[in-house]
Amino acid sequence: MKAMKKTEIRKLVAEEIRTKLADSRDELMKLRFQQVNGQLTDTSSLRVLRRNIARMETILRETQAQQTAVEGA
Repeated sequence: MKAMKKTEIRKLVAEEIRTKLADSRDELMKLRFQQVNGQLTDTSSLRVLRRNIARMETILRETQAQQTAVEGA
C-alpha cells in the first residue's frame, strides 16, 4: 500500500475523491477482517490506509469550504 500525496489528491475532482474514499473504506474493512483472522502479514498497510482516508476527507472538506466561501461572497 502506497501513501497518496496531498498533491495527487488535490488534482482529483471531488467526485473522484469520494469514489476513492469509498474504495479505501471497503479495503480497510477487508484488511481489518484479515487481521482478526490472523491472515494479515503487513500490518503497516492499515496505518497507511487510515492516513490516506484522513487526507482525502480533509482535502474534500477544504474544497467544499472554499466552494461555499466563493458562493457566499
